[in-house]
Amino acid sequence: MHCRVVVEAAVPVFDVETEDEAIRIAISKTGEMLNPDLNYVEINMGERTSPSGEELPPAFIAADEALVALELEMTVFNVEREEHASRIARKEIGQRLENIPLEVVEVETIEDEESDEDEAETESESSESTADEETSETDADGESDDEDDEILPEFEDLVE
Repeated sequence: MHCRVVVEAAVPVFDVETEDEAIRIAISKTGEMLNPDLNYVEINMGERTSPSGEELPPAFIAADEALVALELEMTVFNVEREEHASRIARKEIGQRLENIPLEVVEVETIEDEESDEDEAETESESSESTADEETSETDADGESDDEDDEILPEFEDLVE
């Protein structure tokens, strides 16, 4: 089983004036920490909401310092459970992002393309074998083999 794991990170940024600047710097800083080892991790802006449900920008600025919410998305292959995938993602990302808090936001199971193809082949083979069985059960007279099975024991009884 393969899983797509989304981890939320709170990245601190210093000496910024605007939210856009803080977001750009946070994405750049995170990318530098992850590359080249984890260049397959996608970095996106996080989503924040107030307790009342109002959407907030992903950066919070106070005294020229910002805390930026980023979502780091990673695909983990060949895991047994979603919990296992989330642990692997947190460990891999957390090793490179020192002193940055992480929280698993979402774990989504990804269907294997190969297993889908195998299932499709299995289904087509079973439908072909079912069709073959149906044609073998019906002989030229239109009678099925089941009826012949019932007739044959009676014929054997007559011969005895």
